[in-house]
Amino acid sequence: MADVVRTEELRRPAPAALTILVLAGVYYGTAQIGLLDQVVIAGARVTPLWPPTGISLSCLLLLGLWTWPGIALGTLLVVASLSPLDVSVLGIMAGNTLAPVCAFLMLRRMGFRAGLDRLRDGVALVALGAFAGMLVSATVGSTTLLLSGALPPGGFWRTWAAWWVGDAMGVLVVTPLLLACRKLRWPTGVPAYRWAEAAVLLVASVVVAWVAVTSELSLLFLVFPLIVWAALRFQLAGAAPCVLLVSVLAITAATRRTGPFEGQSLLEAMVNLQALNASAALTALLLSAVVTEQNSIRRKVEQACRELADVVDRLAPGESRRRWPPEGEQS
Repeated sequence: MADVVRTEELRRPAPAALTILVLAGVYYGTAQIGLLDQVVIAGARVTPLWPPTGISLSCLLLLGLWTWPGIALGTLLVVASLSPLDVSVLGIMAGNTLAPVCAFLMLRRMGFRAGLDRLRDGVALVALGAFAGMLVSATVGSTTLLLSGALPPGGFWRTWAAWWVGDAMGVLVVTPLLLACRKLRWPTGVPAYRWAEAAVLLVASVVVAWVAVTSELSLLFLVFPLIVWAALRFQLAGAAPCVLLVSVLAITAATRRTGPFEGQSLLEAMVNLQALNASAALTALLLSAVVTEQNSIRRKVEQACRELADVVDRLAPGESRRRWPPEGEQS
């Protein structure tokens, strides 16, 4: 019996180690996808959207703080694929690991719920998870490049801003999508018109987003009615994929200077791009949280009414079904 217990104790670290390795692999894979649309600012390579930060924070929120080594290992693999390893990799690893960890700790301190079913959860994810937490990676990473000589002093703030915005966008765009996917189940008993509405929304999102990012006219604002539609009718499960679609298409157009970004400088294109991404992500996240919270309150009120009716029926059978107010008391 003692041998069996010792064997089980030896096996316990195996799932944790496998999870960490999978996280590192996903981090590396999504980083390579993000690097497809990289830009060079002051000699440093940055991306308008860095998906690994959103994946890292999602894993910490869903699995726990113990997964942080997977973030560090994934960062090491990414840096090794870009340049020879030196002492500066330690600073980049520290910054990229501490940023989601700090964001996670701040969110946990605020009582964040991964279901994003309250407005306060949406605000916390934006303010603490994206904007505040990602200050760590941008500051540590840019400082490391500056001290190692890979970044000239005059390019520090431009690199810092691009780094921070890319990481923040990764949280705003990717994290809500992953948190929404966690609760997805194949729907049963859904009316046919809801399936039709979802199909129309999907087709409209693809068509409108494609037209908005390929037309030379300034039509990027056309995506917002679709995001509002998705958030009101399907909450985060519908709005998050819509935002991801818009962001990917807009990033491709901005890095290639096509469509509404044609003729703009790199700085102008990145400012317009990130203004679009941030506005779309904030609209989807906060509006979805508000609608979800209202739906939850309505269900609780309906449940309370049913329970009250049951109590009335037990105390005075049939009274809960009587017409109210009585005929003689109507004004």
